[in-house]
Amino acid sequence: MQFDIIENPHPVAQDRRREILADPGFGVHFSDHTVIIDWTDDGDGGSWHDARVEAYGPIALDPAASVLHYAQEVFEGMKAYRHADGGVYTFRPRANAARMNRSAARMALPQLDEEAFVESLEQMLAVDSSWVPEGEGAALYLRPFMIATEAFLGVRPAREVSYRVIASPAGNYFGGELKPVRIWVSRDFTRSGPGGTGAAKTGGNYAGSLAAQAQAAEHGCDQVLFLDPLHENAVEELGGMNVFLVTSDGRLITPQLTGTILEGVTRDSVIQLAQDRGLAVEERRVTLDEWARGIEDGTIVEAFACGTAAVITPIGELVDGETTIASPGTGEVTASIREELLGIQTGAVADRHGWMHRLA
Repeated sequence: MQFDIIENPHPVAQDRRREILADPGFGVHFSDHTVIIDWTDDGDGGSWHDARVEAYGPIALDPAASVLHYAQEVFEGMKAYRHADGGVYTFRPRANAARMNRSAARMALPQLDEEAFVESLEQMLAVDSSWVPEGEGAALYLRPFMIATEAFLGVRPAREVSYRVIASPAGNYFGGELKPVRIWVSRDFTRSGPGGTGAAKTGGNYAGSLAAQAQAAEHGCDQVLFLDPLHENAVEELGGMNVFLVTSDGRLITPQLTGTILEGVTRDSVIQLAQDRGLAVEERRVTLDEWARGIEDGTIVEAFACGTAAVITPIGELVDGETTIASPGTGEVTASIREELLGIQTGAVADRHGWMHRLA
């Protein structure tokens, strides 16, 4: 795909950029450029056109744009790391491209060719590689997204769509050194249901999780755990991460993908690294009661969550109303898989699965 490059006439000053990269936080600062590809339904299946790289800035949308009224949008989250060879690499971008297309299909949005998706990331880093921070846990967070831009209030799939990429330098997601997080068990809200959009990475799922997340914060918790009340309160996922339990006899248990849980790229990678170690991986329904019993009788010895932003973080406590389930701290399996996964992503460990892709 041919991209037009429109340079940003007012890039962030070098001194200011260095200041930001020294303490980037998460999702609060943005690089100088954005990638855009437009799609129009021409009556014959639609086509992508006008691929370009231009200055980061506000999006001009008609007040009747479909995304504003019917939430027709999807997004992805990835990280770009600077390796010792000076190159900038990202982790399994084609897996993200495939998931975006699955999400797009569910939200009645067009498919974007995987090669065009990867090329959009390469075009982004070709102009904004200086925004990749260095240091432990630091990366340039990439946010590809697709929104319905047609101005039309009828309820049907939009005929005009915009795909975009923005980038934000990021430090450690939970801040500071790795430590177990405290999780609030949501009894008032569910994240998704059968036939819903739980398997799609779409903004409405996250908007629907915010009230539960607010409850978690009120109770001094870092994240919220959603349950499936239709299946004996089976564990689903956190607000933005998948869940894993480690047993005393060397098994790794994670909730199965039933259409209500997001198929995480990090989740899939953890499963592969666990199997490489000879651990038996069970993808099945696991209830909160089983989790609590396992902690009590010692059959569950570790619990952790994983996702692009946080990578892998141990779960310390589950707060279920007035009851607290004290999970173990950072265990050997959690620490080992996290170390290898981060090592692969940052170039410190051999990439035997060919997961890394050089962007710049």
